[in-house]
Amino acid sequence: MTDSSNSTSSTKKSAFITGASKGIGLSVARALIADGYAVTITSRNATEIAQVATELGASTRGVACDVKDPAAVQAEVDAHVQAFGGLNVLFVNAGVGHFGNIADLSIQQWQDVIDTNLSGAFYTVKAAIPALSQSGGYIFTLSSLAGKNPLPGGGAYNASKFGLNGLSEVMNLDLRDRGIKVTQIMPGTVATHFAGHTPDAEKDAWKIQPEDLAQLTVDLLHMPERTLPSRVEVRPSRPPKK
Repeated sequence: MTDSSNSTSSTKKSAFITGASKGIGLSVARALIADGYAVTITSRNATEIAQVATELGASTRGVACDVKDPAAVQAEVDAHVQAFGGLNVLFVNAGVGHFGNIADLSIQQWQDVIDTNLSGAFYTVKAAIPALSQSGGYIFTLSSLAGKNPLPGGGAYNASKFGLNGLSEVMNLDLRDRGIKVTQIMPGTVATHFAGHTPDAEKDAWKIQPEDLAQLTVDLLHMPERTLPSRVEVRPSRPPKK
């Protein structure tokens, strides 16, 4: 674990975002900072997350943390609460994808996807529940339309996202009496680096952009307290014709 911290102890609202060295997580971090939040961003890559934290500025802690390690996740959530005086928003975003015919998918690939996308989400939420209970906080889980639509070659990824959707729905039932809101965001095709893709401004113009999901997150945080969009499906409005 590496802590590249530009933070000082504060009582301002704060957010903990996993998988935030690029793509959706980074865009959400930028949007929340602009909305007045202090943030902790995590990644498995210590060099990348340190650089990004420096770019985001003084309201940011950047830490290297693998969500597959529950002890590491707990330590970083506790450090966040110590640094910022509490926790208001948890954005569960860390994810990986290995794709291939189920006959060819390796045990290691299966475990990497399930342990990161599903077990890692549980570990992160579990670590944050005490602090979120105190603040009446908000949990976002970044799922996918692959959490309801099976894809050829998507055995591990589909299973992880179907599971994450189920976990998110149960979290809503289990945590609402603690004052915690839970929203599962289920995007279709997003212009990110996921699964080895290199975003291209022209070729990816039709796709959902990471900043679109960041705007959605901020908009949801500003919903009236009495109202909870618990599941939000997001699609490209004009996908190319096949």
